[in-house]
Amino acid sequence: MPGIRQAAVVVFGLRIANGAALVAAPARLTQRWLGPAGEHGPTQVGVRGLGAREVLLHAGALAAALRGAPLRPWLAASVIGDVADIASTAAARADLPEGSAAATLAVAGGSALISAALAGGLGE
Repeated sequence: MPGIRQAAVVVFGLRIANGAALVAAPARLTQRWLGPAGEHGPTQVGVRGLGAREVLLHAGALAAALRGAPLRPWLAASVIGDVADIASTAAARADLPEGSAAATLAVAGGSALISAALAGGLGE
């Protein structure tokens, strides 16, 4: 497996782990992002949905990587998800803890850049 695909496998595995953690412990993982709102059931519904998206999307990507299938569509979907996270956080920034929007831009933006870089490095 070429190095870029190996890197993609690692990224996909980390994204699966993050998604599973969001499903299992939404309040704990969203404290800095959502503040006290992350402790409430209605907020946890959306966070668990986000976590499930991460698990399912990146499990599909991981399966594609392991069988040698194209990865660009999976990486593009991952970037779109990250951009949606940034946009939704920015839209609610007035109601979020101080620094939350900037932190989301750094984390989700960094994830989007990594996925885009991987897609650009693929020789598909």
